[in-house]
Amino acid sequence: MESEDFIPPPECPVFEPTWEEFADPLGYIARIRPIAEKSGICKIRPPVDWQPPFAVEVDNFRFTPRIQRLNELEAETRVKLNYLDQIAKFWEIQGSSLKIPNVERRILDLYALNKIVQDEGGYELISRERRWARVAQRMGYPSGKNLGSLLRSHYERIIYPFYMYQSGANMVDYAKKPRFDNEEKDKEYKPHSIPLRQSVQPSKITSYGRRAKRLTQEPEPTEEDIEKNPELKKLQIYGAGPKMMGLGLMAKDKNLRKKESDIPECPPTLVVKEEVGVDIRGEPGEIYTPIKRERPLSPEPCTKMTMRLRRYNSSTQFVESYVCRICSRGDDDDRLLLCDGCDDNYHTFCLLPPLAEPPKGIWHCPKCVMAECKRPPEAFGFEQATREYTLQSFGEMADSFKADYFNMPVHMVPTELVEKEFWRLVNSIEEDVTVQYGADIHSKEFGSGFPMMDGKNELTPEEQAYATSGWNLNVMPVLEQSVLCHINADISGMKVPWLYVGMVFSAFCWHIEDHWSYSINYLHWGEPKTWYGVPSSAAEQLEGVMKRLTPELFESQPDLLHQLVTLMNPNTLMSHGVPVVRTNQCAGEFVITFPRAYHSGFNQGYNFAEAVNFCTADWLMAGRKCIEHYRRLRRYCVFSHEELMCKMAACPERLDLSLAAAVHKEMFLLVQEERRLRKALLERGITEAEREAFELLPDDERQCQICKTTCFLSALACYDCPQGLVCLYHIEDLCQCPPARQFLRYRYTLDELPAMLHRLKGRAESFDSWASKVRKALDVEDGGKIDLKELEVLEAEASEKKFIGNEMLQKLKGVIKEAKLCVEEAQILLSDSKPASGTAVTSLDSLNKLVQRIQALPCPLEQLPRLQDLQEQALSLQEEAQKCLQSLPDSASQLQDMLEQCRAFPVELPETGQLEKQLRQGDWLTSVRAALGAGRSSTLQEMLSLLQEAIDVAESPAVEKARSELQELISIALRWEEKAKMCLEARQKHPPATLEAIIKESENIPVQLPNTLSLKEALCKARAWSADVEEIQSGDHYPCLDDLEGLVAVGRDLPVKMDELHQLEVQVTTAHSWRDKATKTFLKKNSGYSLLEVLCPSADVSSETGKRSQWRKEKTFGLYRSDVEGLGLSAQDLRDPGSIVLAFKEGEHKEKAGILRLRAMNSSLERSCVCVCGEPPGELMLRCELCQDLFHGLCVPVPRLSSHRGAHSSPPLTWWEWESRFLCPLCVRSRRPRLQTILSLLVALQKLPVRLPEGEALQCLTERAMSWQDRARRVLATPEISSAITTLAERRQRMQHCKDPQALRETTRNEQNPVSHENGDSHLENGTCAMPDLDALAALLPRIEKSPVLELSLGSRALLEDLMLEGDLLEVTLEEELSIWRLLQASHMPCVDRLRTLIEIERCERKASRVKGKDPDKRKKRRSERSDGYPTLLPKEELGPKRIRGDIRLPDSSAEKEVVRKGGSEANQNGGEKRL
Repeated sequence: MESEDFIPPPECPVFEPTWEEFADPLGYIARIRPIAEKSGICKIRPPVDWQPPFAVEVDNFRFTPRIQRLNELEAETRVKLNYLDQIAKFWEIQGSSLKIPNVERRILDLYALNKIVQDEGGYELISRERRWARVAQRMGYPSGKNLGSLLRSHYERIIYPFYMYQSGANMVDYAKKPRFDNEEKDKEYKPHSIPLRQSVQPSKITSYGRRAKRLTQEPEPTEEDIEKNPELKKLQIYGAGPKMMGLGLMAKDKNLRKKESDIPECPPTLVVKEEVGVDIRGEPGEIYTPIKRERPLSPEPCTKMTMRLRRYNSSTQFVESYVCRICSRGDDDDRLLLCDGCDDNYHTFCLLPPLAEPPKGIWHCPKCVMAECKRPPEAFGFEQATREYTLQSFGEMADSFKADYFNMPVHMVPTELVEKEFWRLVNSIEEDVTVQYGADIHSKEFGSGFPMMDGKNELTPEEQAYATSGWNLNVMPVLEQSVLCHINADISGMKVPWLYVGMVFSAFCWHIEDHWSYSINYLHWGEPKTWYGVPSSAAEQLEGVMKRLTPELFESQPDLLHQLVTLMNPNTLMSHGVPVVRTNQCAGEFVITFPRAYHSGFNQGYNFAEAVNFCTADWLMAGRKCIEHYRRLRRYCVFSHEELMCKMAACPERLDLSLAAAVHKEMFLLVQEERRLRKALLERGITEAEREAFELLPDDERQCQICKTTCFLSALACYDCPQGLVCLYHIEDLCQCPPARQFLRYRYTLDELPAMLHRLKGRAESFDSWASKVRKALDVEDGGKIDLKELEVLEAEASEKKFIGNEMLQKLKGVIKEAKLCVEEAQILLSDSKPASGTAVTSLDSLNKLVQRIQALPCPLEQLPRLQDLQEQALSLQEEAQKCLQSLPDSASQLQDMLEQCRAFPVELPETGQLEKQLRQGDWLTSVRAALGAGRSSTLQEMLSLLQEAIDVAESPAVEKARSELQELISIALRWEEKAKMCLEARQKHPPATLEAIIKESENIPVQLPNTLSLKEALCKARAWSADVEEIQSGDHYPCLDDLEGLVAVGRDLPVKMDELHQLEVQVTTAHSWRDKATKTFLKKNSGYSLLEVLCPSADVSSETGKRSQWRKEKTFGLYRSDVEGLGLSAQDLRDPGSIVLAFKEGEHKEKAGILRLRAMNSSLERSCVCVCGEPPGELMLRCELCQDLFHGLCVPVPRLSSHRGAHSSPPLTWWEWESRFLCPLCVRSRRPRLQTILSLLVALQKLPVRLPEGEALQCLTERAMSWQDRARRVLATPEISSAITTLAERRQRMQHCKDPQALRETTRNEQNPVSHENGDSHLENGTCAMPDLDALAALLPRIEKSPVLELSLGSRALLEDLMLEGDLLEVTLEEELSIWRLLQASHMPCVDRLRTLIEIERCERKASRVKGKDPDKRKKRRSERSDGYPTLLPKEELGPKRIRGDIRLPDSSAEKEVVRKGGSEANQNGGEKRL
């Protein structure tokens, strides 16, 4: 059956007990038995809070699982596999391997083909009547494809030869083989016995590999194969001839296809007998010396089977041994074959079909082939895995298997998909899926999943509660109501739970429990377990269906269903009328199976379960029938049923009542049967007897040797055969000794057994007497009632005599509990003291019900008369209150007096609430008239409260009218409130005129509306905002950005549409855009300065509160910390352009003075912590040209001497032009853009209708830079300085034309032999990095002249140094600064040490970048970006846009001054008037 055809059976009953029901496990199971027993199994969901802890020691839990091959579990599939094994064995005996063909893209079912052919009348009949198309149709193949002839061909080639041997159709009547004295008898085949379920190990030589091979596509026979094998030419394929090459069969050894001339002939083994015999053909004097060819050790077969040498031999016995078994003749000895199995002889022409020539290799006769093919299969069982698992390792394996199989996470696989796939795999012949199942693990050895009171571990109070719970599987079998508690032995699996660790597809097969007992299974955790169940009423029907569908299995294993190794598809059983149910057992749920209910199932995934058996009183009859069933099957018993019955009968006082009654009934039948059996012994003549304590004997010493039943009451033994023992049902089969030598072994005499019955009867009769008293006491129809104390005496008697768990006792307890509850309620009601709250104790209806409950009790209560008096008083007061409500007096005082009387009464009357409503009616009407009166405006909340109070007011026309008016007013108010709310919350704002109209109309409603008031307030704020905007716009000055931002923020929050808001937003956005552009122009990436700080002079450069000092003290906060207060300007000063200009001018002087002090201090002091890292001075130190502070060369960006040179260009010889000028990050606060870039920002600033403090500061900075530029140009134009510049230019030209020869040679060699670079790395043989440009620079250092290039006067040098200092303080890049720096460099001694330090720093950086795998070019780019502050290294963004970058020229000095000073003078004169 295909997986898509699988239909899940109906669900089994599911029960969810309450906590009260859950407290009695066996009692609850007994109550649900009438329903659940009809399905065979049921599921119980405990209460939600019942969650026992998992008590297994996970680290010490190790087990070895069983191996399950899924397609061998199903009965019909196993029959098919066994058939394939037999037919494969048939061809293997003849030297060929079975290859199953494919038909219509699926494996051909050989078993089904053979069975259908036999059902249709056999091969000959089907072929004669041409019904092969019908065979193809019955096998499910489509019609119209001529598949019948193909099936016939496969049947003829593969199955029909095997069928001929199985049926013996090709076996002729053999001559009787003479039996000799020295011939050994054939050993009788004995099937394997199965002492324990599932314990059989498969054969060591399994057929799984053979099955896998036979499912592959078989090769077609070649012409060479046909030429070598004459059988293929003649298609004589029905005989036991040589290997059938092709036609579905393939030779096992390709060496057998060699030519005869190439095969070495094996020397025969001679067995020569010298006796003189007579030839059967009548030729005397000839001696036959048969040469028997034994199996060669060589892999190559011999070419000759037999040879005969003639000698005289007179032994007739010898002559008859070497004759054909078919024709009984010995002639044609060259064609006489010798069987390698039985040594019989056959003529090749006597075989059916005859053989054309003697076969090669090993040959078996038809009789041996038939015997081997009819050999019964070995008993099937599960084998143990070779690996031991822990729970963790098994779970990892199980989850990995399931996830890989379904290709999805294990928790996402639907249970329906797993179920269909399981039955598809079970029914599949071609797919061999193997899983492992940790089944029948002894909890006594490995520990139970439930907590146990075994003293090994100390339990918490919660664990102790679960350890003693009746649902604990260690406790349930030994409960007082359970039968198994009377068995002393710990029967593993029945009294002691077994553990089960499952994975996906691991299965438990169809079975019933031992002794047909109950079983209970609890799933501790993991994925669900799928169950299938069949009720006990259909047990024999299930057995019959399985035997009818798979008779081959039951022929070899009659007790197959007792071995738990066989499945059958539930749909197959249901199609034959067997009722089947199913369920999915989830974690924390129980599944119970009932007596003789067949059940099976499989696991959906990795889980852990625990199971045990238990027996109740209703099981006793089933247990007796099970023993009779076992006796017929000759199956071993787990325990003695007779011993259990007698043990319970011996102590009746310990038995539960229902159990005692059931034991008495079964014991009576047992005694009657024992009397009948012993009477049969006397009639046989056996009179000897002796007492035997069977319970002291091991079970194997008291088992009947015939039916294997464990004896207890009696057994028959023999004095002459001491090892023999039978039960009284098999007295004829003990031995052949006379009855006088046989004797009875008994446990009890026939007089002792009735005494046990009498004690059981007394126990039952005492209960009947007690039950009669209780029944009489609870029966109140006769009018006589007994006292409550007498009922309590009957309850105590039941407890004393252990009459527990019966329905009569539960009824008695219920009556006593109800009586005590009524007494308690009556005492509270009749007590003189009233509750402190003044409220009534109970209602009149409750009082009436209490009186009725007391009257219905079977015992009188003394409180009843007083309750009846109170009931009459309440009825009288109720009548007065009803009259008062009907008359409705005009005076409210009368209603108030009546209400006070009702409240003072201890019983609450229904009229009390009506009186209260009537009194509240007048007060409510007064409040409504006041709220609706003219001249008074109430709030909306007050109106809603009045409408809510109307619910508790008595109905009247006035109330209805007032409620209608109030409701109408509230509806109108809510509508206007909704309009106002929409205006306040709407995304699209409304103009002021619309809001004014809404407010004006809402003022006519006499109700205070909160949303309308909020709308009115918002409109007032909008008018004030418009006035502020008009005032700012009508002034003489442009507004400040902060003021505009504040107005925009306020305007956006107003729920009013303001026309001026958009204009203000555009102005603010434009100002922010300009500020962002200026920020990008000046500030470095991740800079700690603000734009205003960068544009203004650093007045606190040498103070203790400056950024430089703060960084020294607070290194944890980073290199830069923003400090606006350090500018010396308050928030109000930033609004005044004049204050900014004055602060800027004053800051210039402070900055210069401060830097001079800082230079002097840094040059004189020696600090232990320097640089941005705060570490002590070390190697490769650089001193800042401006602040004279020390820094580590690898901690800060430094100038690169090779930045403007190619990879292999020659280094410049003008050392004073090398880029060696170093300014620290604390001195270079910005990117220092060019002056042209700043001028473009100023032009954009003049177009803004907004004032920014950064704009004023930028104007000041530009004016300062241009002023410095004018001074620098004048100084550079002096004769001395101008002459020095000309001298340097001439020196540069001479040095370029006359390079150093040695340097030229080195440079040329570097250019001719460039080092190859891959991924930015290049290495020399010694492991150092190749840096030709740095090496060339280092080579020039020793050749630099140790004298100044220029000679400047002290005055000129001082003037240039002062200009250089002021230029370094500017946050602007000017070309004059570079010229001055080169003049100063040339006028000083060459600083070779600094140049060497810069070269070493660059060399270290390159090595570090190559070690990290970074691109040096990218690192150069980053370094250049980080060192934007240097005058000679300018980023692209500072060069301006590409379209104007080539047009950058120094503007005319006068024009620059005009642009800058125009804006600056206007700012100074009128404080920032509007720019045109």
